[in-house]
Amino acid sequence: MFRLIALLLATSFMWAQPTVEQRLRALEDKEDIRTLLLDYGRTLDARDLKAYSELFARDGEWIGGFGKVKGRAELLEFMKKNVGTAPNTGKTYHLLTNFFIEVHGDRATAQSRWSYVVGTKDKKPQLEHSGRYEDELIREGGRWRFLKRVVYNDLPPVDQQ
Repeated sequence: MFRLIALLLATSFMWAQPTVEQRLRALEDKEDIRTLLLDYGRTLDARDLKAYSELFARDGEWIGGFGKVKGRAELLEFMKKNVGTAPNTGKTYHLLTNFFIEVHGDRATAQSRWSYVVGTKDKKPQLEHSGRYEDELIREGGRWRFLKRVVYNDLPPVDQQ
């Protein structure tokens, strides 16, 4: 009887372990999501707002200091109004860090930190403000996209301190 119980426990433990393919898929998903998180900052800093809006699911939602918007087309117009379309000459940029990603099939969550850097008159970098993102993500059309991105401004802009 003891051998049978030990065999059943060992067998159930082996079945519970993810396969190499499952582990590889999880790593690939996390890397794809990490790229999405970085593309957010890259497209926003470049003012490529069309590419930026396409990082969101069809009914993706953005919630932050400017307000709240849902849907890609609405997000594009919202960001044009609030961020503008003038090219960024590289005098401002986002630093994105501290990624924590959990994948659950075709859904995922992520938390990360952001810092917004501006150039001063004497051409030195200055931290303008910073905060965190809390994300819900979905695999849509074979790609990871933001289903919901909430932006928290933990350190207000320098002129508001």
